[in-house]
Amino acid sequence: MSDRVVLAYSGGLDTSVAIGWIAEETGAEVVAVAVDVGQGGEDLDTIRKRALECGAVEAVVADARDEFAEQYCLPTLQANALYMDRYPLVSAISRPVIVKHLVEAAKYHGATTVSHGCTGKGNDQVRFEVGIGALAPDLKVIAPVRDFAWTREKAIAWAEDRNLPIDVSKKSPYSIDQNVWGRAVETGFLEDIWNSPIEDVYEYTSNPAEPRDADEVVITFDKGVPVAIDGQTVTMLQAIQELNRRAGAQGIGRIDIVEDRLVGIKSREVYEAPGAMALITAHQELENVTVERDLARFKKSVAQRWAELVYDGLWFSPLKYALDAFIAETQEYVSGDVRMTMHGGRATVTGRKSDVSLYDFNLATYDEGDTFDQGLAKGFVQLWGLPSKIAAKRAQQH
Repeated sequence: MSDRVVLAYSGGLDTSVAIGWIAEETGAEVVAVAVDVGQGGEDLDTIRKRALECGAVEAVVADARDEFAEQYCLPTLQANALYMDRYPLVSAISRPVIVKHLVEAAKYHGATTVSHGCTGKGNDQVRFEVGIGALAPDLKVIAPVRDFAWTREKAIAWAEDRNLPIDVSKKSPYSIDQNVWGRAVETGFLEDIWNSPIEDVYEYTSNPAEPRDADEVVITFDKGVPVAIDGQTVTMLQAIQELNRRAGAQGIGRIDIVEDRLVGIKSREVYEAPGAMALITAHQELENVTVERDLARFKKSVAQRWAELVYDGLWFSPLKYALDAFIAETQEYVSGDVRMTMHGGRATVTGRKSDVSLYDFNLATYDEGDTFDQGLAKGFVQLWGLPSKIAAKRAQQH
């Protein structure tokens, strides 16, 4: 049997052309692998057939939507992970699940090499190749677009010369990556960071400035997992999908950011993540009610480092695994309900309740029934401020 190459296949121009190019350049048979992470668009059976028509000897389509939601989106939610305090890692968390399926396909089909369609400017080349190296160190990687300086014009000429079944007549002005957790848009006129995004950029969200009625939602969590919306039981995937619909209709989750790419380039990105941002908002507020103060403070620093590791392609790294264990421990008591009003591009928390809340009404109230012993406060304040007071006296004397 000929050597085999497993290709991460999207069904688009670059990866469709890559099938024939890899076969011609290496003499290897190509196995195309498409992974459904809720990106929508074309039917995956259509994509599978196109891969075969472009010369793949095998075409694998993996429905990974629930897997992606439960094993990748959920940890991101529980970490409240926002890269640069704003970006909920839409593309970054989809790459590890794709890598996992590529490696499994390579083992099953006896392939020695994995290929992807990433460029040399982006983060995804790192996420793919570092992930593959972590899961299967013996696999080789080739990246035709990056390593052989493909351009769109070259790819179109290749496809036309070989009569490949690809429609190359329509060219989107944007580069788009999407999955159930959100949607990423870049390039085109957005590369001028003074230009405002136009409504044509968006698909998951409606214009938040348009008048509409507010939408009130109650999200129920059990140990950090969203398990019901307005009393209706949901899976993690269903929770994201439902809030994509409802929060998206309110224009929630639009993010316009100049972010720091791993390769050292600053890049302007426009994201839509209505379900992700609504869930993170609710989860953060429930943690405010149920997580002890010092643990909550430390968790914020862990979440920031977790987000950086995931963004930088280190999902399968030892430090990421260790932080996973810490974050999982913090979720032991994150159970209860959060009520939010979604309107005008914002998800505003209006109520929260939990059977394991650390909020004690009788300690917090200023009204009758107050059980807080205010007599203890005087000595506490004096001791708390003692180091600063001593330092101030020294400064005055010297």
